[in-house]
Amino acid sequence: MALPGVALICGPEAAALLAALHAECFSPGERWDETAMRTLLAGPSCFAMVMRVEADGAPVALGLARVVVDEAELLTLGVCPDARRHGWASALLRMIGGAAAARGAERLFLEVSTHNAAALALYERAGFRPIGLRRRYYPDGSDARVMGRPLPWDDAGG
Repeated sequence: MALPGVALICGPEAAALLAALHAECFSPGERWDETAMRTLLAGPSCFAMVMRVEADGAPVALGLARVVVDEAELLTLGVCPDARRHGWASALLRMIGGAAAARGAERLFLEVSTHNAAALALYERAGFRPIGLRRRYYPDGSDARVMGRPLPWDDAGG
């Protein structure tokens, strides 16, 4: 695998790209459309990252987060199906954590479906710990596990 190219995106002009990539990564009921992306990116606290295969520039992963004062929230993280299980999500998660820390965040939080075993394992390996549960949070009725970890990232924490 070639090293990824990473683009940091902070404005609503990237909404179409992010919505198209999100549609590749998630099932129809979970996809965020261009309007949702534009609305999120219009705020000053939100940023996105897109990872591209260096060899051909194809986007393979995206992450969207926001920082408010000293806390960051991972809003979404997705990898295209054909690119999964190659470390893209772990690398992108670390980069988002670094960008959030550079914006003053001391902790990174997220919600993940209790039915999403792969994502739960990813976040646990990355040093996230459970801190709460939101019952019937997702449209399919599944619960969300709220997880958090300190920033900045260090090698010992994931």
